[in-house]
Amino acid sequence: MTDRVKSFQLLFDRPNEPLITPKGENGAIFQLTQDLLPVDYEDNGIALNNRFGEEADEKIPLKPLSNPPQFPIASQLPTDADFSLFLPRHQEMATEVIDVLMNIPENQLDDLLSSCVYARGRLNPQLFNYCYSVVLMHRRDTRNVPIQNFAETFPSKFLDSQAFAQARETAAVFPRGIPRTPIIIPRDYTATDLEEEHRLAYWREDIGINLHHWHWHLVYPFTASDRSIVAKDRRGELFFYMHQQIIARYNCERINNSLKRVKKFNNWREPIPEAYFPKLDSLTSSRGWPPRQANMTWQDLNRPVDGLNVTISDMERWRRNLEEAVSMGTVTLPDGSTRPLDIDTLGNMVEASILSPNRELYGSVHNNGHSFSAYVHDPSHRYLENFGVIADEATTMRDPFFYRWHAWVDDLFQKHKESNFVRPYSRSELENPGVQVTSVSVETQGSPQNVLSTFWMSSDVDLSRGLDFSNRGPVYARFTHLNHRPFRYVIKVNNSGNARRTTVRIFISPKFDERNLAWSLVDQRKMFIEMDRFVTPLKAGENTITRQSTESTFTIPFEQTFRDLSVQADDPRRVDLAAFNFCGCGWPQHMLVPKGTEAGAPYVLFVMLSNYDLDRIDEPGNSPEISCKEASSFCGLRDRKYPDKRAMGFPFDRPSRTATSIEDFILPNMALQDITIRLNNVVEANPRNPRT
Repeated sequence: MTDRVKSFQLLFDRPNEPLITPKGENGAIFQLTQDLLPVDYEDNGIALNNRFGEEADEKIPLKPLSNPPQFPIASQLPTDADFSLFLPRHQEMATEVIDVLMNIPENQLDDLLSSCVYARGRLNPQLFNYCYSVVLMHRRDTRNVPIQNFAETFPSKFLDSQAFAQARETAAVFPRGIPRTPIIIPRDYTATDLEEEHRLAYWREDIGINLHHWHWHLVYPFTASDRSIVAKDRRGELFFYMHQQIIARYNCERINNSLKRVKKFNNWREPIPEAYFPKLDSLTSSRGWPPRQANMTWQDLNRPVDGLNVTISDMERWRRNLEEAVSMGTVTLPDGSTRPLDIDTLGNMVEASILSPNRELYGSVHNNGHSFSAYVHDPSHRYLENFGVIADEATTMRDPFFYRWHAWVDDLFQKHKESNFVRPYSRSELENPGVQVTSVSVETQGSPQNVLSTFWMSSDVDLSRGLDFSNRGPVYARFTHLNHRPFRYVIKVNNSGNARRTTVRIFISPKFDERNLAWSLVDQRKMFIEMDRFVTPLKAGENTITRQSTESTFTIPFEQTFRDLSVQADDPRRVDLAAFNFCGCGWPQHMLVPKGTEAGAPYVLFVMLSNYDLDRIDEPGNSPEISCKEASSFCGLRDRKYPDKRAMGFPFDRPSRTATSIEDFILPNMALQDITIRLNNVVEANPRNPRT
């Protein structure tokens, strides 16, 4: 009997091709019945399917559906349209599909597979891919089905559009088994350095960073009929912290590139000076992604086809209500009663997810902000234009304006953190009695102590799973990205008390601001990027803690970003694919360290060993040695509480009561160390690249 996991996995393959054709590298064929045929193939689909099946070594039988699922809303999205979760109409469609597939009884996998085959043949491929991924991740009986790397199934969302004509030529001309020369993606294909924002293109357009954002929103959808899919532990707070860290990292890169920190988009009626020309084509709609010219402005949106009828005045009213909630420290419920405002509630209000306590009063400011920006070129659907890249979870971080918008969003969160309703930390909350950090350092092989080394690397990604209607065999695109030499932290600690556990919290920040002046802590606290957080035992007396950079609980391994995930899925050592699917939303390992400069950018390393008694999560069956340690700080843990009781970003999530600089902030259980991040401006080939 065909392995069911592989059968489900094959539904990701070549999403624009019908299932009457072979799927996967082995040419497996789904044995379709009349009721499962795509609409366009109802007349001759069985004959075509049988013809392909004559040469197939692997055949996947399907159970006929006596009562096929109905998708009256979702089926209205044309198969050649692009899909965006930010659009209300598309949210309704996704909710309908997820409901249908989630409601199939557990462990009736034959029914589920046939229903998914039916849905795939009748729905928009991008809509189906999203809903199918959410369902696999949230059903208990499909958690071990690998979620396919999105850059492989929809590569046009990540790579220069010129690459795909070359890719199809390569697939057609070179027979399988003959080495194929990778297609080179130029480093500067969206602009030149005449546009100063292009200095950050290596970061904004990085495949791993954009995959991170897509996967995080896959794990944390903001709408579903089944509330449990959305209502994960501290979801709203994690929305705040994940995006706050993105802005902090982006500002680090801006300073490295002699640019000011990003300017928040505060006046929603002023022109947007930042232009963006994405140079991407959609293989689904066969259209180029619309650019945004310089100095365009938001306009009232009236696009019934997308479920959008919202004005800038609506947005400003919701903004005032959010700001009033922050200033008063309370949230108003639909019945007029109030309750205290916390960061988790505020995160759900701002996004806004279905967990928002009063959607009518507080609106959906974050999501609509993306839509206003994405339709700035056609707000009334007059020209039948598609949305811009900022409205797609997989492409939104490419746009410079994403960071201006999220700088405003983060500023609202920071106003809450700085309000009188969020108490600054007391010394007893910050200290760890009996624990003294005597020294910290970073060690990189081949570099002096306390020097981190970055460089450029060229890596390959296989396009073949997304090259619909072309010959099989890998077709590689080679692109250049930032990377760094592996390093380790060395932390020396004196524990004058009994043996205990402690949480090690590691941050870095630029040592100086964009004017090359020392920071005030009120600003620098927002610049600290969290590099790692882990629990470790301390024996009585002297301790030396070493930690490899590749062990970070914020990142996913390099291979999970760029290499074939199906190979990892078949690895018997990888026992918990459910954990990977959930924790695959972490920050890409190759982007852990900021670029730095060729001369060496001065940074500070901050290490804190906090009191584990105040960190520990008391949960039945809880153990420090849990599965899916990678990226748990960004992704949380499946079916468990977030693995740290402290506020996300602790101890820098709120202002200090007494300290005015980071040096004033240091207690015995903390340490500061000056470090340097030096860029070696050369390109190295990734040793994992296939030989050609």
